[in-house]
Amino acid sequence: MAISRAQLLKELLPGLNALFGLEYARYGEEHKEIYETESSDRSFEEETKLAGFAAAPLKSEGAAIAYDNAQEAFTARYNHVTIALGFSLTEEAVEDNLYDSLSARYTKALARSMANTKQVRAANVLNNGFNAAITGGDGVSLFNASHPLVSGGVNSNTQAVATDLNETALENAVIQIAAWTDERGLLIASKPRKLVIPPALQFVATRLLDTELRVATADNDINALRTNGAIPEGYTVNHFLTDGDAYFLTTDVPNGMKHFERTPLTTSMDGDFDTGNVRYKARERYSFGWSDPLGMWGSAGA
Repeated sequence: MAISRAQLLKELLPGLNALFGLEYARYGEEHKEIYETESSDRSFEEETKLAGFAAAPLKSEGAAIAYDNAQEAFTARYNHVTIALGFSLTEEAVEDNLYDSLSARYTKALARSMANTKQVRAANVLNNGFNAAITGGDGVSLFNASHPLVSGGVNSNTQAVATDLNETALENAVIQIAAWTDERGLLIASKPRKLVIPPALQFVATRLLDTELRVATADNDINALRTNGAIPEGYTVNHFLTDGDAYFLTTDVPNGMKHFERTPLTTSMDGDFDTGNVRYKARERYSFGWSDPLGMWGSAGA
């Protein structure tokens, strides 16, 4: 439906001092703190995880050498979605000199809407990361205690018992990440990089990561998390996380959280011959997801 003069009556009358409601500041591209962005020129993208070899066995004197087989572990698939929104102005609104002011004002509103949708979709990968119905290439949820391995073992990138953000929880997460293995059970040198939190946890995170001494204790102990540089990139607040208790750690494991950009944000306009209305639209196409679940660690909080 086109925006008509009846919907913008005040803008046609003299004496109007200000128009407001579209000037709010907006949060930036917070997905960039979590995802690695790559371009795509296909309708979907797939990434396959390979399994290497098991630990080399002891060869007895005179015995034959052992041979191992390489294989694929699993494949992650990214199905791009198209996000689009538009608006139109009636021919009469254009004639009554609303064209210039409205097109500038509402194209900004259009960009704001598109940006908000993108951040919501990016954050929803984490928001739904504990949902058993939403699975990745290995057949389980993003944050799971039983990511299956070719060797028959499992990796866990979450807590056995979910607890709120505190010093012990972060220390245990660092230790857990250091114990991850590859598909054949060989240790990998994985480390945390950054703490990702909702706004409700920003003050807790500051006390845990930025103080020189331990918090909530009378002892004169050093803050081991800070001294060891256990979380070297500190923390970042994601305002689109929906659970005020949940918190996450990005890791240095490659090919983890991925954002594929199929078509960047584009805007266009045209006139409709039959009605004389002027139409505007914004469109982009992308996907958010994960390939290797070890690229992220998460806790749902208590």
